[in-house]
Amino acid sequence: MHLDQPLDRFYAVIPAGGVGSRLWPLSRADAPKFLHDLTGSGQTLLKDTWDRLAPLSGEQRIMVVTGRAHRAAVEAQLPGLSDANIVLESEPRDSTAAIGLAAAILERREPGVIIGSFAADHVISGAALFRQAVAEAVAAAGAGYIATIGITPTEPAVGFGYIECGEALDITGAEHAEAVSSFVEKPDLETAKRYLAGGRHLWNAGMFIARADTLLAEIARNKPDLHAGLVELAAAWDDPATRGPAVDRIWPGLEKIAIDYSVAEPAAAAGRLAVTRGHFQWDDVGDFASLAKLNTAGRSGELAILGENARVLADASSGIVVSRSKRVISLIGVHDIVVVDTPDALLVTTSEHAQRVKAVVDALRLGGSSDVL
Repeated sequence: MHLDQPLDRFYAVIPAGGVGSRLWPLSRADAPKFLHDLTGSGQTLLKDTWDRLAPLSGEQRIMVVTGRAHRAAVEAQLPGLSDANIVLESEPRDSTAAIGLAAAILERREPGVIIGSFAADHVISGAALFRQAVAEAVAAAGAGYIATIGITPTEPAVGFGYIECGEALDITGAEHAEAVSSFVEKPDLETAKRYLAGGRHLWNAGMFIARADTLLAEIARNKPDLHAGLVELAAAWDDPATRGPAVDRIWPGLEKIAIDYSVAEPAAAAGRLAVTRGHFQWDDVGDFASLAKLNTAGRSGELAILGENARVLADASSGIVVSRSKRVISLIGVHDIVVVDTPDALLVTTSEHAQRVKAVVDALRLGGSSDVL
């Protein structure tokens, strides 16, 4: 099948939520991670995601789930997105609610549809390899499994969750699919080294592909109240007269839980979860250390500079500088440095401590400094 041929019965879902607090002060509540160009490609991560999925589903078969506050920005980025396929959350309720609502709406519109959920803010390269993995996952979904795509590890990363692979599955069109034995939380370095050497663990990239009715049945099995709310919302969704009141009444009361816990883990324990291996390059850009790696790939030890008209002078320095101001930034003899300069906030840390940026955001929120969040 050629790259320009959509997969049969497939509908792509892009959850575009979260703030990306580990990328503060670049990422803010009003300009989350997915609305930034973090790779120098000239377009946002959201647009990159759309362009990656459109050949697999067709532009008219992509649904975006995002916050009400981001509607204008999302529509500006994605002119091909139809009004019927933008689902607006009144407030964040985590991934089960977001993906589950999309599944419930699409199942009502097209019974038997296969949906695939792909985050709006990940960086992926290798279109043919990505397509191959998605096609196998769609085949596994058609056979009744909830499928995920695990990324073949290239290093003993401690910032990702892991998927433990089990026995091979006999699924036509998904010749490389395997059963999932378990999900593993972020490990320590020694454990991650064992996973890498053993070859049975993959990075959990948070991609889920399933028949919409199969996914909804799993939510009903594990979270019946949440399922009931999603089905009631979906029933009101396509009528503008009933949608708004239903969202205001039901959405704030839905349980806030990640789909890993509500669907993936129990499905794996019951033998209903399959994984296909993704051999493409993938990064969730979880902090400035990973952003630095992305932008210095192939240039060991150099300094990555992001920002239009950035004014950076560097001597014997490495790391990353993100400039959103007109200030001159001078670096002399510093290594693995992280500098993020915006008009109202400045962050200086190192790659080693990049994961701790979220604690700064939490402290600012507790201190009432919401104006910079």
